[in-house]
Amino acid sequence: MKHLPQTHADGMAGWLARVATVCLIDEARLTPKPGLVDARGSGAHHDLTLALMERSAHSLTPAFQHMAEHSWLRPADIALRETVGRLGREGEQAMMAATGGVNTHRGAIWALGLLVSAVAMLGEAAPSDVVTQTAARLAQLPDNAAPKGFSKGLRATHRYQVPGAREEAQQGFPHVTRLALPQLWASRAQGASETQARLDALMAIMTSLTDTCVLNRAGLEGLEAMQQGARAVLAAGGTAQAAGRDALARLDADMLARNASPGGAADLLAATLFLDRTSLPQAAQLTH
Repeated sequence: MKHLPQTHADGMAGWLARVATVCLIDEARLTPKPGLVDARGSGAHHDLTLALMERSAHSLTPAFQHMAEHSWLRPADIALRETVGRLGREGEQAMMAATGGVNTHRGAIWALGLLVSAVAMLGEAAPSDVVTQTAARLAQLPDNAAPKGFSKGLRATHRYQVPGAREEAQQGFPHVTRLALPQLWASRAQGASETQARLDALMAIMTSLTDTCVLNRAGLEGLEAMQQGARAVLAAGGTAQAAGRDALARLDADMLARNASPGGAADLLAATLFLDRTSLPQAAQLTH
């Protein structure tokens, strides 16, 4: 479905929220993912399950809907930024209540919340780069009500002096628009199954993302192993090829051995799936 439903704003807000939720569930169910929760099990996590991830995703539907409603045809200004931030924090509280205090989707609330808001701000389907640049304008604005404490992700970006989720959004989600979406479309065009195309898109993100979840668990060495392993999967032809699947299995084993889980990449894959479903088709040359 590429176009927003032709109904009133409330109907579109509900639709956007449902799509965002479905994309979180699709990301969680995608199998096999290296070090991540999937249909096989909990990956490198001891406190997460697929059922918990799905319950978390459903708990966020109201927050996404409220973001879309408040963003409808609004310009990017500080008032909207603070409203979206407040709704995101309320969504996080609902998520924590649903999961018994386990952080399942904090990064995804940030990424998908901005993208849901951006589509609503535009009021109609648009190319993914227009949506992401609209989201970037919102992300670049200050939220004076935001907590001042450091999350694990922020601590990693400061310790290692690398960009994180905040910078990814402020730059217009380059790992989504320049890597993941083109890879998703290219893999489909080359005959990959939908599962394989989505895994390839995840690999494309992992080839260069400074994933703070991996940094926190495995340091720079683990991050480099993730990036090199993902490059090896794509260099072998992607997961539609036996050699690519073998490379993915090696990457999975390596991530598990390091107790590393690329949660930041998973959040951006959910964002990729959301844009794929809500944005206008891109120029054909992007798939080549």
